[in-house]
Formats: sequence, C-alpha cells, structure tokens
Amino acid sequence: MAQEGGESLSEVRARVGASHGITDLGDKLHFYDRWAPDYDQDVAALQYRAPRLAVDCLTQALAGPPHAALILDVACGTGLVAAELQARGFFRLHGVDGSPGMLEQARARGLYQHLSLCVLGQEPLPSSEGTFDAVLMVGALSEGQVPCSAIPELLRVTKPGGLVCLTTRTNPSNLHYKEALEATLDRLEQVGAWERLVAWPVDQWELATSELEAVPRASGSNGFISGIVYLYRKQEGPQAEGVRPSPQPPAGL
Repeated sequence: MAQEGGESLSEVRARVGASHGITDLGDKLHFYDRWAPDYDQDVAALQYRAPRLAVDCLTQALAGPPHAALILDVACGTGLVAAELQARGFFRLHGVDGSPGMLEQARARGLYQHLSLCVLGQEPLPSSEGTFDAVLMVGALSEGQVPCSAIPELLRVTKPGGLVCLTTRTNPSNLHYKEALEATLDRLEQVGAWERLVAWPVDQWELATSELEAVPRASGSNGFISGIVYLYRKQEGPQAEGVRPSPQPPAGL
C-alpha cells in the first residue's frame, strides 16, 4: 500500500473511507498492518486533528508537572498522540495497539518507554490496576475497533483520581456506535466509577471521505466531519452528591 508522491486527496479519502467501513476486528487489524507505513501522511492529508485536540483537553485538567505523569496511550497506532504529549513535556509514555504494523511504526518514533501488543476487547490491558495517571484512547472507538464493553478496562488501569480521555467520530456512519458508547459512559458515571469533566463537540475533526459524511456547509465546516472529545476523572471513593459538571470545552480552545 505504498504511496507515491503524486497521490491525490481523493485516493487518500478512498483509503480512509475503506477503513471506516470495515466492521470485522480481524479484517480491520489486517488493514491497519498494511496501512501503517502510509498512515501518518494519509491522516495528515485529511487534516486529522483528534490527537492534538485530545491532548489539549487532557493537559488542561491534569494536575502536577508533566514529566511526573505516567500515561497510557491505548490504540496508540503510529504514535501521533505520543508526539503531541512529548511536545507538552510528557515523557513517561506507554502504548498498546492491536496491530503489529502500527507498533513497528510507533517503536521507530522512539517516544514510548514501553509498547505492547494488545487487542482490547479480546484481552485485558497488560498493566496492573491503578497504574496510570491518565489513559487516552484516540481514534479507536468505532465499529470494528474497540468495543464499548472494553471501556471499564481503561478505568481499571487508571489511578483513583486519574483521568481518562476518549474520542469518537460523530459523522453519520458512526452515530450508532456513538449512541452505544455514550450509554456505556453514562452507566459508569451513574454507578460512581467516574465523573464527566468535558464533552467537547468539534465540527472540524478531519476532512470527510464523502459528501454524505460531512457536516452541513452552513455550519462552516468546509467539508469536515465532526467528532467529540470526552474527559472523565476516576472516582477515589463513592461519588459525591451534586450536579454533573457542565460539558463545556476547556478554556482557551
């Protein structure tokens, strides 16, 4: 699947659109293995903003100096999230992914202290309970990738009081998954497992792979699909009574 220098945006859109359409996990992982060498340049062509947006959201809420925080990047891919984290002074980074090809690219970046192969949803994360100050999952919450049933596993490896940052697309083809995801997120909040800090809808997430997926032009999206960033804090004990924090984007973004 090597790209040539003159490859058109339409060809990139076709490839990314094909990835969105794969709903079988095995097929999806095989696709990502073949895509890995070209992944970064493809998503750059689509102006994919989720890694930066998620890290911006997380870093505004994470207490303490960046160099002290131990962070897990779940479904780390080639390491785009790690690059954003390191640019903000975070260096204690662990990553997991289900694609050996993606992990090979991430390892070449040299930003992670530790990388592991893990197919989340089929096996537990290779970490002890309460290990990480923050856990991120960016770009893997959709049909054929990480099932909603795996979300509690992210909580398990997060320290009490730690943060969990998640993203998903809100374009038409992913709305069914998003509905199931939000039901899972809400159930965990209702039982006191975590509290929502942010639910930040973003119109300009990445360029759409088809006109049917784009946000209406009246919104000023200019051919982009939409997405959303969620940020939660794991509870240290029984959830305090009170009103859920307003789901507003972080200040200054």
